[in-house]
Amino acid sequence: MKMIFIGDSITASGKNADPERLGNGYVRMIKEELSQNVNILNKGVNGHRVTDLAIRWERDVINLEPDLVSISIGINDVWRQLDSPDLNQVDVEKFEQIYRDLLSQLTQNNSVKVVLMEPTIIEENPESKGNQMLIPYVETVRKLANECGAWVVPTHDVFMEHLKSYPEMTLTTDGVHMNKKGNLLMAQTWLKETKDLLADYF
Repeated sequence: MKMIFIGDSITASGKNADPERLGNGYVRMIKEELSQNVNILNKGVNGHRVTDLAIRWERDVINLEPDLVSISIGINDVWRQLDSPDLNQVDVEKFEQIYRDLLSQLTQNNSVKVVLMEPTIIEENPESKGNQMLIPYVETVRKLANECGAWVVPTHDVFMEHLKSYPEMTLTTDGVHMNKKGNLLMAQTWLKETKDLLADYF
């Protein structure tokens, strides 16, 4: 089975310094739990938004003919609105339109399995402005997954619950990028939600 994980720096997680190009984040942790019959490609790129995924979608996904595609995108679409307000922004309507188009290209091949990960968090405070702004993007991911029959990994919900239950335990290095505990929580949540889908590969 060929699996592609595509997204931003949370997915990339230092892959450029890794000879295996898997990085040191949740993608590697998932790989370590699956059998040797699984070929995992990490296509995360630092700073990317859904608009950037669209530019490289054919090269990094379609042309590689994967059996499964896992998508984690949305953090920078919101974060850039906070830290780079002069940038051409991706509002939730544009996010939904582009994301839907990318998924439609995948679902033309009925054999491709699709996994959508909710965007995680912006600051380790459930009430932060970034987390409030993320809500419609998270809802959009769920909506699109329902439309195309994809699996949803509820990373946002799980992180929110963790922040409320264990406020003393940090999950990120800077409010966005994962530390080891954050990556482990992402990996565990992904594996839990795809357990039935990947039963033959554990």
